[in-house]
Amino acid sequence: MTKRLKTLTATAFAAALLASVPAAASTPEVGRPAPDFTGVDSNGASVTLSALRGTLVVLEWTNHGCPYVSKHYGAGNMQKTQKSARAKGAVWLSIISSAPGRQGHVDGAEANRLSKTRGAAPSHVILDPKGVIGRKYEATNTPHMFIVGKDGTLLYMGAIDSIRSANPADIPRAKNYVTAALDEIAAGRKVSQPVTRQYGCSVKYAY
Repeated sequence: MTKRLKTLTATAFAAALLASVPAAASTPEVGRPAPDFTGVDSNGASVTLSALRGTLVVLEWTNHGCPYVSKHYGAGNMQKTQKSARAKGAVWLSIISSAPGRQGHVDGAEANRLSKTRGAAPSHVILDPKGVIGRKYEATNTPHMFIVGKDGTLLYMGAIDSIRSANPADIPRAKNYVTAALDEIAAGRKVSQPVTRQYGCSVKYAY
């Protein structure tokens, strides 16, 4: 084999190998690698999604001024879901993409105060005032939920539950999609409803 042919063969092999490695999706798509991001949490610590590889990760878009968010926190449903997820070994990232001056925007101290007074149990509260992470995930509502598998694959995206209302009385009758998905993942099964229609307030991005 000539030197030129060897070079061409090696180049072709490298290209084929590269093509076989799934690239991170530029937009969220179940079954594809979740978009990577780095954010700063309410305590000033940097959190990178890819650094959490090997651990289930739940993403929750939130806005404490939104009545749909208040529904789930006021009734203790979101806290219960957070604690259940973390008991299964998941990391829970609550993400605030509200821009300064818009509903739901908080600084780190206020975010920590809200977590404490509501008895919330996120692993981190990520502050995203410029909406960089929110737009990367095309997050449209609060709450808007995502589950990222241990291998970095997006396994679920959509609503917290099946009843699209701001009435806490509807919670006991609703199916909690996030808890159901985490139970299926823990049992080694595919998520039966990997995509659902999210509902809630619009994310208050900068104009």
